[in-house]
Amino acid sequence: MHIPYFRPRRLRGSAEIRRMVRETKLSVDDLIYPLFVTYEDGKKEIASMPGQYQFSVELLVKEVQEAKSLGIPAVVLFGLPEEKDAVGSDSCNDGGIIQQAVRAVKQSVPDIMVITDVCFCEYTDHGHCGIIKDEQVDNDATLELLAKQAVSHAQAGADMLAPSGMMDGMIAAIREGLDESGFEHLPIMSYAVKYASAFYGPFRDAVESAPKFGDRRTHQMDPANAMEAIREATLDIEEGADILMVKPGMPYLDILRVLREHFDTPLAAYNVSGEYAMVKAAAQKGWIDEKAVALEMLTSIKRAGADLILTYFAKDAAKWL
Repeated sequence: MHIPYFRPRRLRGSAEIRRMVRETKLSVDDLIYPLFVTYEDGKKEIASMPGQYQFSVELLVKEVQEAKSLGIPAVVLFGLPEEKDAVGSDSCNDGGIIQQAVRAVKQSVPDIMVITDVCFCEYTDHGHCGIIKDEQVDNDATLELLAKQAVSHAQAGADMLAPSGMMDGMIAAIREGLDESGFEHLPIMSYAVKYASAFYGPFRDAVESAPKFGDRRTHQMDPANAMEAIREATLDIEEGADILMVKPGMPYLDILRVLREHFDTPLAAYNVSGEYAMVKAAAQKGWIDEKAVALEMLTSIKRAGADLILTYFAKDAAKWL
């Protein structure tokens, strides 16, 4: 009978030793909590995202206070305007929903990092990520408005800007706009590698941003492409991005690993709405253990190379950890 000489099980024999030799450690410090804010009073649960809500500004502040009490270091805000138009005017308005929310949160919870989404799909009546010309997103016309939106968020007190529209040259335009307005100290977390994914459905319910025609495949990346991710990330670094993001997270762990091996820039991943919704739905059916699956999922994203994870499980994970 063969007697094993190497016995890896020696380091798996108890919870204590497994914890001591664990290679990847998930921490509350890794988490960024996405939140949705609206002009409407109260809070409204998002049907396709159980446990997630559209908050009024007042209740958003309370939610951020709770997040801070759990040790979560940052939130990222998405706004739902009162009225939408062709150019997403509310996104650049000093009295817009995000601007109001940022000021309220920073006044109440000054020591949490407030990140704002910089895009247009939530604010436009057509649901696309920029200015429309001949039923196509006009890339260069959109850049000027992205810079204007970013500066408006900075003036309201945002600590970091997170442009998500995948416009060519968006980081350079935003960086230039911020620097010229005296905000050269503010970092940019770029959705550098954002795929045209089917996992975004519940998010579009949350911000009511489904396109009224066509889709977003002309600017978001083809899910079949990997090498293109390196090209997109390189361009954003050259344009001034401080943190790179891969979105979605779980279906693109290979892309996270590729970027981790190519860049030493901090790397974020978005554990998106569809991933969250599937776990919630299966858990409600009793088919999976929600806590175990969620923590395994977040750990795998960290293991693949993410330094930061945007996740709707942030509050639960903070409690579990």
